[in-house]
Amino acid sequence: MIEAVPERLDGSPRQLRRFWSEEFKATAVEQACQPGVNVSAIARQIGILPSQLYRWRREFLGSDEPGQGAATVDPQSVVSDPDPIVEIMIGNIVVRVGRHVDEAHLQRVIRAVRSA
Repeated sequence: MIEAVPERLDGSPRQLRRFWSEEFKATAVEQACQPGVNVSAIARQIGILPSQLYRWRREFLGSDEPGQGAATVDPQSVVSDPDPIVEIMIGNIVVRVGRHVDEAHLQRVIRAVRSA
């Protein structure tokens, strides 16, 4: 009888290929799109290569050229938020409101901001 023992072939990768969920990728891209962050540091923090995070960012932002999509797409639109936030600009004041806000309370807040 011949016994076959699988061995690693010379030149084959030492690690198995990892697969990341779309949610994980989107969260990583959202973090990488924040103003003033170091993309390489974020990549190292979550355990991937910086080039991988840059590629995910290009894919999510819909740009074939590196750096082109980041200026045109809002990073908040990358991840589908379960509780979206609406921003209301009144003069130079921003009121952020979630979908579950009470309408009467929102009216009081807007009146207060307008009178200030």
